[in-house]
Amino acid sequence: MTVIKVSSQSRTSAVAGAIAGVVREHRRAEVQAIGAGAVNQAVKAVAIARGYLQEDGLDVVCIPEFTSVEIDGKERTAIRLVVEPR
Repeated sequence: MTVIKVSSQSRTSAVAGAIAGVVREHRRAEVQAIGAGAVNQAVKAVAIARGYLQEDGLDVVCIPEFTSVEIDGKERTAIRLVVEPR
């Protein structure tokens, strides 16, 4: 499964649509964000995606966790939001 990567410039509605699509297809989505602005956009997108999925009768929850990613040879801490049905 692909990880949906979010930046501070990401459009929340587009990310929400991607989250909803992945959850519909795979029953689980992983969203990754690095930095406060990106995490803000990711959380808003999850909230919007919940609304999209409720229309389909799916009630989803978001499980946040820390993860390490390597960018340009440097290790960075990211937030991973796991979105799955309750």
